[in-house]
Amino acid sequence: MKSWEAPEVPRLPGHGLELRLFDSATQNIRPTAVGQTASIYVCGITPYDATHMGHANTYVAFDLLIRQWRDGGHSVNFVENVTDIDDPLLKRAVETGQDWRAIAERETALFREDMFALRVIPPSHYIGAVESIPDVVSIVEQLQSQGDVYSVDGDLYFRISRSPGFGSVSHLNQDRMIALFGERGGDPDRRGKENALDPLLWQLEKPNEPAWNTPLGHGRPGWHIECSAIALKFLGSTIDVQGGGSDLVFPHHEMSAAQAERVTGEIPFARFYVHSGMVSWQGHKMSKSRGNLVFVSILRQEGVDPMVIRLALLAHHYRSDWAWTPHGLQGAKDRLDLWRAAISQAVTMPSEILLTRVREVLSDDLKTPSALDAIDFWAQETLAGRGTESNGGALVRDLCDALLGVKI
Repeated sequence: MKSWEAPEVPRLPGHGLELRLFDSATQNIRPTAVGQTASIYVCGITPYDATHMGHANTYVAFDLLIRQWRDGGHSVNFVENVTDIDDPLLKRAVETGQDWRAIAERETALFREDMFALRVIPPSHYIGAVESIPDVVSIVEQLQSQGDVYSVDGDLYFRISRSPGFGSVSHLNQDRMIALFGERGGDPDRRGKENALDPLLWQLEKPNEPAWNTPLGHGRPGWHIECSAIALKFLGSTIDVQGGGSDLVFPHHEMSAAQAERVTGEIPFARFYVHSGMVSWQGHKMSKSRGNLVFVSILRQEGVDPMVIRLALLAHHYRSDWAWTPHGLQGAKDRLDLWRAAISQAVTMPSEILLTRVREVLSDDLKTPSALDAIDFWAQETLAGRGTESNGGALVRDLCDALLGVKI
């Protein structure tokens, strides 16, 4: 699948510090300790309505992470999927009378445009669920050979009881797991299942729904196995980070990890499970089901600078839940105006000190509010005429772009 054009990222003097991140599985902040090439899998959109601020918050957060690794001298193997065949997409097709493929292509194209506008570094591999079906089939066949799969009326399920590490990502009790599984695309009440939490691997064709001929039958893949298969193919048996919004902790990341670990025999599947917070609007989490969405593309059409949108997102720590407001957007605009005015000054405050400070706070679990505060102080001091450098503005301009993705 086609990705989007990569932004040019300035090179900064020196090297960034080792990145420390909060791991949802261990509930600790610890050094990522990656090798020369870091690996990260970020769960992508289901393309039936993109890109709202919840999406943008997630993908800007992981773009920030990747920028810190790169500043530290690491290359990054970054994989992102597109769930271009799934129940919500098919439901939207029925509701609107449109072909599901046309919806997926249109919304994926819009997502690419929004990511480019927000200066998000594109993935090394951008993979759709449809194109990954042969890989899903191969993984399911391997699980079958191990006795990890059973059938309910021709639909194939994964025996979650075969996963010794199941529950180690979310740390939820059984009742809470079952409740969330039902809310988030699972079928805990289906008759014939061995365990209410067993996830669907492959479902046979349903009337008026797309299906593919495979050794597993004429049908389509389940949601969780799609990400397991893509990550294993492009990143290997153990990855550094699996990322997404906090609503993916369970069931999606828990179950995709369980399946991958049964295929490889290696635990854990990811050394870090990293999750961004939820963005609310009008008193509720921003979601397609509620329709309380603020879209990046609409703001851009209204003339909002994408860098203002990005700064509005970065004003919140990536793990926090927060509310989108017009006031926050205006604050981001005022901040961008402040930075641009200060950088245009011929004499500035010492910028190498600022670079050190920004690197320090970003290396500590991506503390963007502290980074923005540091740049604000630098800008205010510069505009007050308390400067000592003749060309420090150029370095500040580059650090804003390289580390925060904000082009001044």
